[in-house]
Amino acid sequence: MPTMTCAAVWSRRGRALFPGLLACGVVAAAASFLSQHYGASAMLLALLLGMAMNFLATEGPCAPGIEFTARKLSRVGIALLGLQITLDQIVGLGWPPVLLALVAIVATITVSILAARALGFTHLFGLLSGGATAICGGSAALALAAALPSHPQKERALMFTIVGISVLSALAMVVYPMLAKAIGLDARLAGTFLGASIHDVAQVVGAGYGMSKETGDVATLVKLARVAMLMPVILLTVLLTRPRGAAAQGQRPPLLPGFIVAFVVLVAVNSSSLLPHAFAEFGGNLSRACLVAAIAASGMKTQWREIVQVGLKPVVLMVGETIFLAALVLAMVRWGA
Repeated sequence: MPTMTCAAVWSRRGRALFPGLLACGVVAAAASFLSQHYGASAMLLALLLGMAMNFLATEGPCAPGIEFTARKLSRVGIALLGLQITLDQIVGLGWPPVLLALVAIVATITVSILAARALGFTHLFGLLSGGATAICGGSAALALAAALPSHPQKERALMFTIVGISVLSALAMVVYPMLAKAIGLDARLAGTFLGASIHDVAQVVGAGYGMSKETGDVATLVKLARVAMLMPVILLTVLLTRPRGAAAQGQRPPLLPGFIVAFVVLVAVNSSSLLPHAFAEFGGNLSRACLVAAIAASGMKTQWREIVQVGLKPVVLMVGETIFLAALVLAMVRWGA
């Protein structure tokens, strides 16, 4: 009897979620198709397409599935990012690029928090936008948003961050290789610069291999080193924001979110060479699919007027963060050379 009851509950839950999950899947598939054929960011396209269908999240049968996709499926995608990283990859870079990435992340997030406060925002918005800029773009924004305590403006801040990061990353993919050539960086230094300064993984790969295979290899590994630092940044974020989360929600958030535990476990498993390459590749593709679907769901929950109302200051903040990161990395690359 308990088994039948449990099965009935899961059946009802599945029927309630299915329309929204299907809607998010269709939007994610459309965004991925357009991205592959026109070279735009899949996350940005998913967000824009989702916002065009935001009526689905306000009423009707799709709302529960959209909410589930935005909150839960994003965590699955973040956890599966661990299958793209091994400790050997990071160690193989040597300590200088890893140290450079670490300094750039710490400095960018610190400056972003201070700049956000100076512009009249909360330090949490500076942490969100700075972390997304410094680590891995939209994926980092989703992960940090999931770890931050609830706030009435969190959804809008997340949406603006993803839009800004996607646009700036696309511009960086075009401009930064030209800058690297103009100042005469060799393949390894150019790869280090691109991998440590461009926001999204896809744009790093496009910019790096657009210059040369060696540049692309170095850029990808440096970028993966930045992605690997997502876990300690989120852990520190949780430690710093737990008191605020406890006050707002009446109970303490978990010290270490489950999706971050899963991320670390998958990095360890992937580093042990126990998983077949095909399985790890499948996990990486599934991670991207989950994240794009989660972005689509978040877009469906957002109104255009909410984005327009943010004003000029957030734009100044995110452009400033991007310029600061690029200038800092370039200075360290030139100094180290």
